Amino acid sequence: MAKKDCKKKTLKRKKLHPESLMMGYGYNPQWSEGSIKSPIFQTSTFVFETAQDGKAFFELAHGFRERGQREKVGLIYSRLNNPDLEILEDRLTLWDNAEAAAVFESGMAAISTTLLELPEPGQVVLHSDPVYGGTDHFLKHTLAKFNIRAIGFDPDDGIDELNALIDKEGVRDKVGAIFIETPANPTIELYDIEACSIVAKDLSQADRKVHVIVDNTFLGPLWQHPLKHGADIVIYSATKYIGGHSDVVAGAALGDEATIQRIKMLRSQLGSMGGPWISWLLMRSLETLKIRMEKQLSNAKKVAAYLERHPKVETVYYLAHHDPTTRQGEIYKKHCLEPGAMISFDIKGGEQEAFSFMDNLELFHLAVSLGSTESLVQHPATMTHSGVDPEERKAYGITEKMIRLSIGVEHPDDLILDIEQALEKVS
Repeated sequence: MAKKDCKKKTLKRKKLHPESLMMGYGYNPQWSEGSIKSPIFQTSTFVFETAQDGKAFFELAHGFRERGQREKVGLIYSRLNNPDLEILEDRLTLWDNAEAAAVFESGMAAISTTLLELPEPGQVVLHSDPVYGGTDHFLKHTLAKFNIRAIGFDPDDGIDELNALIDKEGVRDKVGAIFIETPANPTIELYDIEACSIVAKDLSQADRKVHVIVDNTFLGPLWQHPLKHGADIVIYSATKYIGGHSDVVAGAALGDEATIQRIKMLRSQLGSMGGPWISWLLMRSLETLKIRMEKQLSNAKKVAAYLERHPKVETVYYLAHHDPTTRQGEIYKKHCLEPGAMISFDIKGGEQEAFSFMDNLELFHLAVSLGSTESLVQHPATMTHSGVDPEERKAYGITEKMIRLSIGVEHPDDLILDIEQALEKVS
């Protein structure tokens, strides 16, 4: 609805920035009694003016025909479309300059729906290792039930290494998708989106496109734009930076119009679309996304620098600390605008020392998730990645001494003070 009625505004023929457009793009106050914010359209169904309208709307919804040049996609039922959902999806396209977006009830719903739609039974999904624990289980266990095989690859792998892996596994004519989580959770390692895109194009055939899907949750819509580097679909756990207040669970997939429409068709069958309340809350959060992420970034740089100097910290994993001459440094320079606000570090010792540190924090909240206004701390090996195969977890470097921080918007001096006093209590 919204995209057809509201164009991107310009001032003196200048294209406005996304943070400005977030205040009203896709919505006209005249539609809703002059309300400056979109109302919450808490309804399950919509009234058609005529029976012919109902027929026409369903024809478009089911893809029975192409939309006419001036024809609008009508509202039918909130499992298919809702004004709040459509306005949100229009606004989400702005940061990544995507053609279309699909919003889901969770990040895992976005990932699972996309991976169920794009690769086909009998095909293979090449994927980065490690990935979030829920994604790991879906790739390696759930997709297997649909006869879709998952094959992992390493952070520094480029075109040659990916092709060698494909030939070694004998799957050159079976790859259906390449899935990348970059930076990786929780190791903060980067994967070469551009290299994956080149390999995918080489593998694609007239009747089989190999899609590159990138989970961009850790850097969010500000600090990395995968579509610009050859990705076909970018996915977010919108629970994180986009929501940003630890009060919403949601997900999103963005890309070209045709592919997103395919994903939306399956979304309507699975019933995993975002509802009006979630959509309204995310629209609220988008208005402050940039200022939140800029503050979190500023804080994280200071916290990471402090951790680097502390004698009880063995290793700090933060994008800004990559040696520019290394493969990781090269990928960071090519793909990332800023290092973001996610930090992992190895404390000297093991699980006992890690738990002691976390239990003594006072300002940080001991909780999973990330990207919220409050700073969070968690232990990946026993929490978010506890379901990953122990041997694989060890190979990835997700050990008992690793701690993951999500830096919030508090004063950086207070965050460092909290870390300092907690480390002092670690024997």
